[in-house]
Amino acid sequence: MIRNISISITPADAADEQTIKRVLAEECGVPTKRITGYTIQKRSIDARSRQARIIIQAQVFIDEAVTEVPAFDPQLQDVTNAPHVVIIGAGPAGLFAALRLITLGYKPIILERGKDVRSRRRDLAAMNKEGIVNPESNYCFGEGGAGTYSDGKLYTRSTKRGNVQRILQLFHHFGAEADILYEAHPHIGTNKLPQIITAMRQQIIECGGEVLFETKLSDILLDGDTIKAVKTATGDTIHCKSVILATGHSARDIFTLLHNKGITVECKPFALGVRIEHPQLIIDQSQYHCLVRDPYLPPASYSLVAQEYGRGVFSFCMCPGGIIAPAATAPGEIVVNGWSPSKRNNPYANSGTVVAVDEHDFAAYNFTGPLAAMHYQQMVEQKAFTVGGGKLVAPAQRMVDFVDGKVSSTMPDCSYLPGIHSAAISDVLPKEVNAALKKAVVDFGKKMKRYFTNEAVLVATESRTSSPVRIPRDKETLQHIQIKGLYPCAEGAGYAGGIVSAAIDGERCAEAAIEYFKK
Repeated sequence: MIRNISISITPADAADEQTIKRVLAEECGVPTKRITGYTIQKRSIDARSRQARIIIQAQVFIDEAVTEVPAFDPQLQDVTNAPHVVIIGAGPAGLFAALRLITLGYKPIILERGKDVRSRRRDLAAMNKEGIVNPESNYCFGEGGAGTYSDGKLYTRSTKRGNVQRILQLFHHFGAEADILYEAHPHIGTNKLPQIITAMRQQIIECGGEVLFETKLSDILLDGDTIKAVKTATGDTIHCKSVILATGHSARDIFTLLHNKGITVECKPFALGVRIEHPQLIIDQSQYHCLVRDPYLPPASYSLVAQEYGRGVFSFCMCPGGIIAPAATAPGEIVVNGWSPSKRNNPYANSGTVVAVDEHDFAAYNFTGPLAAMHYQQMVEQKAFTVGGGKLVAPAQRMVDFVDGKVSSTMPDCSYLPGIHSAAISDVLPKEVNAALKKAVVDFGKKMKRYFTNEAVLVATESRTSSPVRIPRDKETLQHIQIKGLYPCAEGAGYAGGIVSAAIDGERCAEAAIEYFKK
């Protein structure tokens, strides 16, 4: 007999296989010895009551052999001599598009402006230690894209857009832990992602695909309204029929290139704000209703949302046990992001906390047209650099001081390695964003105990929440509405947010490109 059972147990019990087996037997009404095995389908945390519980959904085998789950086979093949599709960008969308092309018998040629993971680390170290930004190799550009250093959060609501489970199985196939297949909020960790991304690239090359690093797209060559070739910054021309444009949300030069060539792009609302960092202990105490977190529980997270003065304000990309990182892509800017290692064992918790902005806000600063949001975003980042004092030192303010309009006399310890400088966040953020954020953090403090505290610090600016442009495409074919063979893809085109949703969109664009080939 096979039964699907859901149980609620303590964190300590959830860490012991024999206890899980015993509880499953009790739930099934049979002696423990009749349970021949079980497989976990889903695991989540319920922290609503004073004692956090672990919810496990399991398939239980009673008096019969455990059915082994067949090993996942990505069904990759040799595509050395197959027709090729050019992919711009080696982030999650680009890599998963490449793997999907190989599965379906086509050769991917990936052009990546940045460096491979190993070489990229030196440029990240220069950002953290010396405040030096390499515009082609940073937290956003390079192998794996921004996803490599945004810690591998794999939770997505995009379940209707594609096969989420296959994306998770591919990550597991290339080295991620098996628990990502059943955790409610799967997470890999920035310390483990580089090896996984490297394994994906090696597999693509072994199958006959090509991955060209430090190869920047400089032009798209057209024959009327049809893709003819792409040109690189080094002067090389690659003839092709299809191009998957998966450049990520920070490729301002690509947005400008398309606009200057008369290829339609659209201004897109986004969200702008700060990174807020608390001691992890405060978040644990608030969320788990305890003085000291149960060692069998992971560091706690949170998700908060409010409407202030007609604007949405929300937390996102919450990093328990995490670190704030510099994510600028050009000198003279301050951009911050967050990540966590796989163990999430740093003493800080940080989250992007941002306010929605739209065309009316951009126009107030005389930014209009398709690139208005991009220029508005850039203006705020440059202002943060000026207020911070240079070398990627970020302007920062304690939370209560921010609400009271008081420059903090001292700064708490902070995980942001280039350093923070006490300043008024109101000198960085537009006044409408500043006002909504002030109201929101007070309201968040009413929803979550100890959230509103001067032990928390706001670090500016969190501005790369999503792409500031949308590159419009046909809903059915996924081709650009104007250019045949051009497939705007994932975050940079305004169609996805996060690793899994970007990977799904990469697969969809690969499939669409193949349909175009067939026609």
